[in-house]
Amino acid sequence: MRFTAVDLGASSGRVMRAEISGGRVDLVEAHRFPNRPVSVAGTLHWDVLGLYSQMLEGLRQAGPVESIGIDSWAVDYGLLDGDGRLIGNPVHYRDARTSGYTERLDADRYEVNGLQFLPFNTLYQLLEERLDRAETLLMIPDLFAYWLTGVRGAELTNASTTGLFDVARRDWARPLIDRLGLPARIFPEISEPGSVVGPVTAELGFDTVVTRVASHDTASAVAAVPARTPDFAYISCGTWSLVGVELDSPVLSEESRAANFTNEAGIDGTIRYLRNVMGLWILQECLRAWGESDLEGLLQAAAHAKPGQMTIDPDDPAFLPPGDMPSRIAAYCERTGQPAPADRPQAVRCILESLALAYQRAISDAARLSGREIDVVHLVGGGARNALLCQLTADATGLPVVAGPVEAAALGNVLVQARARGLAGDLREFVRRSQPLRTYHPGGGLV
Repeated sequence: MRFTAVDLGASSGRVMRAEISGGRVDLVEAHRFPNRPVSVAGTLHWDVLGLYSQMLEGLRQAGPVESIGIDSWAVDYGLLDGDGRLIGNPVHYRDARTSGYTERLDADRYEVNGLQFLPFNTLYQLLEERLDRAETLLMIPDLFAYWLTGVRGAELTNASTTGLFDVARRDWARPLIDRLGLPARIFPEISEPGSVVGPVTAELGFDTVVTRVASHDTASAVAAVPARTPDFAYISCGTWSLVGVELDSPVLSEESRAANFTNEAGIDGTIRYLRNVMGLWILQECLRAWGESDLEGLLQAAAHAKPGQMTIDPDDPAFLPPGDMPSRIAAYCERTGQPAPADRPQAVRCILESLALAYQRAISDAARLSGREIDVVHLVGGGARNALLCQLTADATGLPVVAGPVEAAALGNVLVQARARGLAGDLREFVRRSQPLRTYHPGGGLV
């Protein structure tokens, strides 16, 4: 069986072709492209038409397949008018329009949506919109699925990131939507991962169907965590890091809300209980500011840099927008009475040590609040390539860290499609058979 996964990250997109046979899944990259936001008249937008064009090019290069699945980042959306036309380019979650919202507004909603406070959640974005012309809200993967098929709808895992989803009932939180004064008409019917959206329209020239996968990329990535038992924590590490555990039911306690944990829907009735950590965004922005392309050389130098010289809080609001990240790190260190990094390797060491400590705090809190025993950490996504980060995480948590798969979101995407077409067996077993994994032990060292 052959499938195509469209996997859209916050900084790049890829179209992956997958072949499943003999209990294995093999991925081949058909097309990769950058995802660059565009600032227009002071507002930061996603270039969704450019992304759609690149997606179509990737689908052509991937060739004939049984099905197409689309996953992307969360919280952002497009609004359609009554004729099904897009009302303006979707706004980027890093835009400043919701920066005035505070955690106080979220306290009485947590028992319904179970969602970590983030000022850019869909709920707050919608409160800044003029919705009089809007007839349908489509999350980013649902928007692209609509353009491919002409069928409107919502997928469960991405809907659960909006703040307008009842995490216990696994449907839109209609009383909350009404209380906020949002128009109920714009929220389409929610479908589970594995349901078929419909055939691709004839004029596009693809004789296949679109399948709703776990369309929040983290949900797809967690579906591809190669765990053998339930006693694991995961870190889905890319531009953002999502750190948590997989549960059977949400944790909606006041203590959980105060700890800023989120409950998001996963496949097969599961809950992704997690905390958002800023992730590799800070390093990516440093590389951009430096004009640096030799990441591997920097990581090797950082591995030899003196440890424990300074740390930052990756979730400090100063690190959220694009900009001169090295200067922000220096300013943070000055503000907190620490020396600023003396050079680029020390700055990289600072970022990665700070991330590892943030991961440790999130995993410890997740275990305490959920009552889940944790004996291994699975680090998936692009960060699995970063050996120094993996080793620092093992050292900080005191637990073995299994790194891989790198393309976890694409794998989870494909496997949900394949199961919808009759694939039997444990999805995670397919990943273990197919992907190279590396284990880092506490104190193992890299130098």
